[in-house]
Amino acid sequence: MSGLPLPPLPPIDGDATGRSMLDLLDEEHRQLDRLCTRAESSPAASEVLVATLARHLSAEEQYLYPAFEGVLPDAHDVVERELAADAELLVALRRLHTSADRTALHTVAEQVRSHTHRTTADVFPALRTHCTDDELVRLGNRVEIARSAAPTRPHPGTPSTPPLNKLVDPALGVMDKLRDALTRRTTWEEDL
Repeated sequence: MSGLPLPPLPPIDGDATGRSMLDLLDEEHRQLDRLCTRAESSPAASEVLVATLARHLSAEEQYLYPAFEGVLPDAHDVVERELAADAELLVALRRLHTSADRTALHTVAEQVRSHTHRTTADVFPALRTHCTDDELVRLGNRVEIARSAAPTRPHPGTPSTPPLNKLVDPALGVMDKLRDALTRRTTWEEDL
């Protein structure tokens, strides 16, 4: 193991099962791009974009960036840049969530495209080089769990690094999901 911040798991026979964290996040980047386009003509797609992006950023902050720093100790500046960009994106996402205007949507769409480009160019290649397939699958399993428990609304100003974000995000996620159920808000693309 390469020193990734993974909690110990029970012994397994053979390889871990699931999908690689990088494959999951790459697929989600493509989904976010589609949702940015769909949101231009659909308020429901705009709500799904907000929820999907909030979950995505939460999962990346919990697992992608710590793994990146775990394999490249000199990656701190890149992670700090990404966390600052995520904070700006959450502020823009809150504007979109509360106002749903075209300017806010355009800002979010541009920031999503920039985010996708930076992470796939700067972070993903290093993890592909320094992590085993088994480690990436184990991280992928954690990302899936984190996404399912993550907030569905933007919460700028909350902790963006472990261990605090791993405690705060699921608690906010419970509150957000309750509000979503009460308001009948659509938060998954397949429900559009």
